[in-house]
Amino acid sequence: MYNRKIYDTQLSKLKGLPLVKVLTGIRRVGKSTILRMFRDRLLQDGTPPDDILYLDMERMEFANILDAAALHQLAASRLAHNGRPRFLFIDEVQQIAGWERAINSLLNEGGIDIYLTGSNASLLSSELASLLTGRYVEIPVYPLSFAEYATFRGVPADTALFQEFLIRGGMPGLHMMTNDEEVIRQYLGSLIDSVVLKDVVGRYSVRDVDLLQRLTAFLADNSGNVFSAKRIADFMKNERRSVGVETVYNYISYLISAFLIHRLPRFDLKGKRFLEVSEKYYFADMGLKNALIGYRHSDINAALELVVFLELKRRGYTVSVGRLGDAEIDFIAERSGERMYIQVCYLLADETVSAREFGPLEALRDNYPKFVLSMDQIGGRDHNGIQRLYLPDFLLAEAIPA
Repeated sequence: MYNRKIYDTQLSKLKGLPLVKVLTGIRRVGKSTILRMFRDRLLQDGTPPDDILYLDMERMEFANILDAAALHQLAASRLAHNGRPRFLFIDEVQQIAGWERAINSLLNEGGIDIYLTGSNASLLSSELASLLTGRYVEIPVYPLSFAEYATFRGVPADTALFQEFLIRGGMPGLHMMTNDEEVIRQYLGSLIDSVVLKDVVGRYSVRDVDLLQRLTAFLADNSGNVFSAKRIADFMKNERRSVGVETVYNYISYLISAFLIHRLPRFDLKGKRFLEVSEKYYFADMGLKNALIGYRHSDINAALELVVFLELKRRGYTVSVGRLGDAEIDFIAERSGERMYIQVCYLLADETVSAREFGPLEALRDNYPKFVLSMDQIGGRDHNGIQRLYLPDFLLAEAIPA
């Protein structure tokens, strides 16, 4: 197992604080491994095994923990007060009915440091979860970064590996696969099926599974494009399916809750407000997207945008699309009072492309950092105060260049 330092560091900083730590993310993104490795480090650092209770709710061993009462009884008996810090880990906690009541009670009783994982965003949006308002911290877990992918593969992070990364994506389970592309595609395809069937169809009692699958494929094929419910309805009509706008939005909300897609709002930089229409959606991972619709080099710009978007989210940025008049800025990234603007393209092939990418950034009248990221490895690194960077270098940097 490989240590994903970004998450281990976050958990270490939160250790001992009277907050529930909740790792969230799509199935098989590595939440369970992160949790187990953190538990193992506690043991290596001298925590007595009797002071740790680890429940993997996908194992039959814990199939009898069905509700809040059973959870509380087990935790209270196994982690009785002994004057030492005690730790409770629950993997896939949403499988326990009313889990929030038990966790809230244990938190009130004190002395137990609590860590949870879940594969659905509604985990923390239910009425019961309001019991924990202000008493938990969510740690979103994303697929492997390019740097992590290179570590998992044990090879240099060069151009050839980056091309492989664009095709295979960053789901951690890939490092256990062979280099057979068909085997990898089948693995990723089965993962999508698992998410759709277990975390969407099963959870929300979706009746029209075929419609949901077609919508998922449409969103994968249009990842990073401006969204229109009417456009989807027209697409479904061409597919000889009738679907209402409300149904489209409901199904999309289910896919967001399952972390299979991410919604990206648009921000009007002149009006200083978020727009209620024309948002974008990005798929959870390049490999999952490619397993669903296939990899096409003609979509390289969209692929690069997705990789940069996920890197920004992984580093804790809030991300939106910028609108400046008729022009668009791919990403506005904000974190702890910082802001930066980013344009992404494949190659700055001619003056027309350069004007399209640099123009909107030059029109901005503030002093926040501005970047144009591309696969060009030659040329100037600064253009009227705008930094021009080789995209993989941006991904591999320990910190985003200032």
